[in-house]
Amino acid sequence: MPNATESLIAINVAWLRQALELLDTISDDVFRTPPPNMAPHRVSSHLRHILEFYECFLYGAGVGVVDYDARRRDEAVERCRQHAAARARLVLRGLESLPWPGSHPVCVRMEDAAAGEGSPLLHSSVARELQALSSHTIHHFALIAVTLRGHGIDMHPDFGTSPSTLRYRASQGLGEPTAEAA
Repeated sequence: MPNATESLIAINVAWLRQALELLDTISDDVFRTPPPNMAPHRVSSHLRHILEFYECFLYGAGVGVVDYDARRRDEAVERCRQHAAARARLVLRGLESLPWPGSHPVCVRMEDAAAGEGSPLLHSSVARELQALSSHTIHHFALIAVTLRGHGIDMHPDFGTSPSTLRYRASQGLGEPTAEAA
């Protein structure tokens, strides 16, 4: 039976594999452009954002300080599905070979912490950050699903739905969500 950290790595790896599968199913145009009346929402910008959070985590865990505001904001990821896929595969390899245990301590720079305002660092752990990354990814997957639906692409109803919601629906014998229940 996997330990908690192994489970957290596995779920994050699963999300990234799901992103790679998605990249294989959509066109460059759908990837790069917002649906009508939905600017600035683009699959590409949400995926870039997700990948850069993982990259910040992987780098930061190695040096002991994770700074999610220090993203590269690499627009090449937003312009090219193949570039985005290559970056996703790099992140996947990083997660799959994560050298730190879940208990490994890290500090996380507070979001939007102004320079010079005391210590902008919070204490965390690799496991806690993996949990946060999973939640962050599923949140952006939900936005990607809405964006794709705006392009007229039918999405599986589970895409962008948190695992706890899926478990609840299954426990209640609920089928696909309706617009009112979603």
